[in-house]
Parts: sequence; C-alpha cells; structure tokens
Amino acid sequence: MNVSYKKQLSRRLTLLVAGIFLLVFGVIYGVVYVTVVSSIDRELRLETDEHKDQIFIVNGEIRFLHKNEWSEMEHSQIQLNPIFIEIVDPEGKSMDRSPNLRDNHLEFFPDRANSGQAWTLKAGSRYLRQMQIPLRNAGKMEGFLLVAQSFDDAQALFTKLRWILLILFPIVLMIVYWMMRDQANRTVRPIQQLIRKANQVTQSNLSERIQSPGNQEEITQLTHAINDLLGRLEKAIKREQQFTSDASHELRTPLSVLRGTLEVMIRKPRTPEEYEQKIELALQSIDRMTGTIEQLLALARVESGQSIVLEELDLLSFSEEVISRKSVATRKKIEFVSQLGHPVFVLTNEKSLQIILDNLLDNAFKYAGDTAPLFLEVGKNDKEVYLKVSDHGVGISSEDLPYIFDPFFRAKSSHGSKKTGAGLGLAIVKKLCDELKIRLSVESQAGKGTTFKLSW
Repeated sequence: MNVSYKKQLSRRLTLLVAGIFLLVFGVIYGVVYVTVVSSIDRELRLETDEHKDQIFIVNGEIRFLHKNEWSEMEHSQIQLNPIFIEIVDPEGKSMDRSPNLRDNHLEFFPDRANSGQAWTLKAGSRYLRQMQIPLRNAGKMEGFLLVAQSFDDAQALFTKLRWILLILFPIVLMIVYWMMRDQANRTVRPIQQLIRKANQVTQSNLSERIQSPGNQEEITQLTHAINDLLGRLEKAIKREQQFTSDASHELRTPLSVLRGTLEVMIRKPRTPEEYEQKIELALQSIDRMTGTIEQLLALARVESGQSIVLEELDLLSFSEEVISRKSVATRKKIEFVSQLGHPVFVLTNEKSLQIILDNLLDNAFKYAGDTAPLFLEVGKNDKEVYLKVSDHGVGISSEDLPYIFDPFFRAKSSHGSKKTGAGLGLAIVKKLCDELKIRLSVESQAGKGTTFKLSW
C-alpha cells in the first residue's frame, strides 16, 4: 500500500522524537535512581565509619567505646528513614541489635562480607538498603556490623516516577505526532503546488515555466531542474516536429514528381522515346527518395544510442583507401596531403569513420564544383591527430554556418539557390563524431571554400 510522503515524514520524525524522549526519560530515571541510592549509601557509609571504631568484640562479648551512641534516638525509634544496626558473630548469629529493629533481624550475607558495597533487599513487606563490614580485634575476625536503612520511600519514588514517565510518554508522543504531521503538511505544501503546476504543463503549452518559491533552496533547485527538463523537452519536440515536417517535404517532392510523370504517361499514347524520357525521370525521383530514406535510417541508427565498438585504426592507410575508392566511384580527383612519415593509430570505429568521410567528401563535391580542387589532409602535431577535408568552392556564409549540422538544413549557394540533397549528411557527421568523441570543427568563407577538421 502506497503511503503519502507527508505521512512517511511525520511518522519518521515522530519515531525519531520518540527515541529521543525514551533516551531522555531513561536518563532522567537513571539520574534520579543513582542520586537517591547514592545518598542512602552515603548515609550508610557514614554510619559504618562512625561505629566501626566504637564497637569491639572481645572473647565473644560486645564492648562499646561510647555506650550512649548505641542508645541514641535514631537507633531506638522507627522514624523517617531510620538507621537499623545489628551485630552478628562470624557465623551470622545475632549478638545485639538496635532497639528500633524490635523482634526483626537484618539478614547476613557471608559472600558479601568484605565487599564494602550496599544492596537492596526485601525484609517482610519492607525494602531495605543494607551494608555490612567486618569487626576485627587484634587482627582477628570477631563478627560483622550490619547497617541498613529503609528503602520504602525511595522504592515508592521510583515506582511513581516510572508510572509518570509511562503515562507521560504516549501523551507526549501523540502531541508530537500531530505537531510533526502539521509540520509535514507545511513542508510538502510547496511540493504539492509544484505538482499541480507541473500537471498543468502539456505538449501544447511546453513554453510555460513553473515559478520558483524563492525562499526554499531545495524546492527552488527542484523547480529549476523541472524547468530545465521542460526546456529540453520543448526543444526536442520542436526538433522532432521540424524533422518530421522536413522529412515529409523531402519525400513529398519526389513522390509528386513521380505521380505527375506517371499521370502524363497514361493520358495518351506516346512514342517509345517519350516513354523512356518519362521513365528515366520517374527513376530519378525514386533514386532521390531512396537516398533520403537511407540517410533517415542512418540518422535514426545514430540517434538510437546503440553502442559503437572502438578499435585501433591506422589513419594514414585508411585515408589512402578512402581516396582511392572515392576517386574511382566519382571519377573526380582528390588531392591527398600527408604530414606523417609513419603510421599513426587512433581509437575509433572504421565503419562510422567511413560514413563520416563519405558525407564530408560528398558535401565538398557538391559545393566545390567540377573544377575546384579538393583536398584530404592527415597529420599530427604536439596536441592532436587530425583529418582535414578542404575545398575551394563557394563556401558557407556566416549566417548559415551555425545551422549546417541541423537536419534538412541546406546552405544557399552564391547565386541564392539551394543545392540539391536532403540536408542530412552533415547532421549524420555531427552525430557520429559526438558518438566517437571526435572533435569536429569547420572554417569557411563565402567564395573561398570550406575546411572540415576531425581531431583526436
């Protein structure tokens, strides 16, 4: 069963306070107990110290140094906290006792004869605190002096104190629980307000932000975190919407051309040459759609977050293979510039790096034109290993440069028209470079060319 946070908070705080009160009550009871018992033991010790040098046993007879001390009032009457005294022989047989004991006797404990400590015992219906010390004559054990004091008042005090604490504890606990519950309600109220405001945010109003309370640091941090999350979601949804719109547009255009071509073909009979021309136009539209779909799938695979296996790759030989294969496939010349006199290895993924270079070279072919030179440079300096793809084509304007890695973005040429293509190549390059931890940078000037640099 789910329990609300405020109930959990109030219960935990109540249990914590209950533990503290138990500790405090235990300390109070312990302090009172030790204080009372210590006071009684101190009186017993004073009494034994007073009489141990005044009572002697000689040849089985008791002799007093001051006889009047034995007959004083506190030993002859039962009064508040009276002192009881009894003298026993080594076997524990009573030899004499104070008058206030009347017909009663103190209990002798042979195993505690030399302990010097007091203890509590029950004699009939009364509680006593007793101490006993040995009586010696000329170094010989002649008997024991038993001294006791009533412990009834102290026992009654301890009983009342226990009952008071036991009754007081649940009352205090209930009061504390309701106080903690109220405080918990006050504590979670800003969170509840935050929940209500967060629930009001939907896809249609993602631009709204939650106001920070300002006077509660943790709630303020939570508010900022939620607002940051909403901001990221808003940007992601806008990118997704733009991506869907652009993808639909890119696919709709060749589909429209294909449909129009087929409709023209079936309107009336045509010559074989006209059919071939229309079919070739339809195939070009299909090729364009196929290329767009393949790039969309490639971008989706990159954005899916699937882990890429990294391996050591010789950048020099890899670059030479790329130039050789690309030159044959495009029948265009690529100048290879190497600043290395020996192989250099980087940690990367060969297939992903192949896609990156293919897209950069295709982009350079598109904007460099048929006559402008194209360069692939590999090198190493003190800080990094790098690959550069450079062209001396139309370049990219400073207004377009920040957006060239956005999906479906296509920079305008110097004549103001956009180049053909889906505008996904550089977006794929950026995603793969981020995945491979490759630093990607670009330098470009309109009319002078563009250089893309990959650094490890």
